[in-house]
Amino acid sequence: MIRNLMYRIPLLLITVSAAVTLSGCWNIKDINHRSLPVIMGLQHKNGVFQVWLLLPEASEGRSNVRVVSDAGKTIEGTIDRIGKNMETRVDLLHLKVIVFGQALAEKGLGDTVSGFMRARDIPAKTLAAICDGELEPLFDRLKSSTSNNGIEAYNYFEKNAGWTPQVAQTRIWQIYRSLHSYTRDVAIPIIKPGRTTTLESTGSAVIKNGRMVARITPDETLLYNLFNGQGAQGRIEVMDHAAVQILTDRMTHQSALKEGKAVLNSRLHLKVTVLETISSPTSDRIRQELNELLTTRFQRMFRELQREEADILGVGQFFRARMSREDLRDWRSDHYPHLLINFRVDSIIENVGLLNTMGP
Repeated sequence: MIRNLMYRIPLLLITVSAAVTLSGCWNIKDINHRSLPVIMGLQHKNGVFQVWLLLPEASEGRSNVRVVSDAGKTIEGTIDRIGKNMETRVDLLHLKVIVFGQALAEKGLGDTVSGFMRARDIPAKTLAAICDGELEPLFDRLKSSTSNNGIEAYNYFEKNAGWTPQVAQTRIWQIYRSLHSYTRDVAIPIIKPGRTTTLESTGSAVIKNGRMVARITPDETLLYNLFNGQGAQGRIEVMDHAAVQILTDRMTHQSALKEGKAVLNSRLHLKVTVLETISSPTSDRIRQELNELLTTRFQRMFRELQREEADILGVGQFFRARMSREDLRDWRSDHYPHLLINFRVDSIIENVGLLNTMGP
């Protein structure tokens, strides 16, 4: 009997241990009892956060969305109150896009984004955008025009859907990284309700140390995307005598320190095809107009960025191996404003289609 008891004691301990470890599912809710917002809006006014959530609602044979909102002193507290008043649990782990109010962006996104990363309630890969105006009309438009479970705003930024090279694509983790980087800032797309479309892009916000300090146009955003390796394939550029479409693009950079001054030689290599011409220009004329257009646009944008000491192009990354950590700490204020950048565009007209009248 004692021998049987000795065999049963380990079995009893294993059974008790398994029961303890397997009791951790008490807070798991079925997906039918959870609400999964795809878009969140955040606005800050008079010391109060306003929160909007766009929730898909599936019913038999159709897909709808609804918008819920509330206000409070903190974001987490407001979301918790929204969940308390709903019949399902609010789960932010499938959030696709966060739209910040412009006033909140100008005040600073540092505390908000750091809170998201610390709490881990929101995926770090969630896309960020800034609303050009009030958030309520934007969510009214999203609600009235949605036809696909409310993911139209996500598709607007998704490369495999409706994204274009004139729209920045910035995620929460990239904003968080810029808060702790000496040599890299970010640009966040600015959107508003479209006149005949769901959304309309009005450019990008320049974010320095988590705060919006300037804005760039959609055409300048194209150059920002090129510097960050996003590509510009399919983009159509219109000049005085022709319209061309970008087929491929590639950028090369060479950095140097000359007499203590940072110098960067950047070259943009493009292959384009001609779509339309006016007054039968030669290929050399088209090439010259394209190169001048992009160079002038870049120089104008870069002067503004230097004035704001905002390195959204990440040019400081090319000097990390050439400067000490102490120098990099003062990159934005001491080196970046005096950086000499030689930007050059080399374009090749690869295909002229049926335009046999064009010269060499």
